[in-house]
Amino acid sequence: MPQKIESYRTTWTRWTQPFRRASFQPSQLLPSFLIVGPPRTGTSWLHEVLRKRAVLPKSVKETRFFDAHFHHGMSWYRAHYAVAEGNGCIGEVAPTYFASQDARRRIKALLPDAKIVCIFRDPVERILSLYRVKRAYGIIPWSFEQAILCDPELTESSRYATHLKAWQRELGADQVWATLYDDLRDTPQAYVNRLADFLGIPRFSLSPEELGSVHASETMTHPRCYLRTRSATLLAEWLKARHFGHLVAAVKSSPLSKLFLGGGLAFSGLSRELSLATQELFRREIDELEEMVQRDLSSWKPLQSRLTSTGVAV
Repeated sequence: MPQKIESYRTTWTRWTQPFRRASFQPSQLLPSFLIVGPPRTGTSWLHEVLRKRAVLPKSVKETRFFDAHFHHGMSWYRAHYAVAEGNGCIGEVAPTYFASQDARRRIKALLPDAKIVCIFRDPVERILSLYRVKRAYGIIPWSFEQAILCDPELTESSRYATHLKAWQRELGADQVWATLYDDLRDTPQAYVNRLADFLGIPRFSLSPEELGSVHASETMTHPRCYLRTRSATLLAEWLKARHFGHLVAAVKSSPLSKLFLGGGLAFSGLSRELSLATQELFRREIDELEEMVQRDLSSWKPLQSRLTSTGVAV
């Protein structure tokens, strides 16, 4: 029995070591850049790429400090960077901040010189991808049609021009870089070259492994058991809020994850009618964004709105 107790103690010590270091050796350093998404715009891929070249939060991709966990205080936030070594550029990949007014104001107050990176993707593709992730992880119980009506994040995070203007007002246009997911996807090396220049870090070459995509939603499915998956997701969020994100990551990368994720029906695509209706929701936002970034975004618009000066649909 004493040997078992000692074994448990050793295991617990190993699992909690990052938390204990973070608690008692808080760093005074704070991010100089934030990649605010919105969600499903390649932010997971960028996190994988940047974590080798910059100082990002330990154990978790997103701290969600400036929108969901601000009540924990700055010591809690700094603790995510406490075990970082060196003098590298410090940042966070935080796609939920994009549509959050609270996040913008808090970042303005606490990180007034931070550089902000926004990434914009065809809103229909992005919303469908975000819906699949939220449904697969048991965050929402609805069909896509129901989610559009019941989940404000799906539509609010697609008000691209509105929120881009808000970020520019809060931090200044020179500190906010508006980019396109198409560039990240089609020419990733050129994209990260421009990103490195904007962030002020040395340019770097992507490895063959890094050129692959990560966390794509196409292979996800509905959960086998919604309540079990939802409970696991809520527990994971509770653990991450207490600096036990490394435990969540360990379970997620282990065979245990199959108990909570996947196993249900495959996701279906959108009907033409539903796709057009979703496009129409954001037509004005796309028109404004097109002017702001000086790029042709006609492929994001409903077919009937793609007209040449002669009135012929293109």
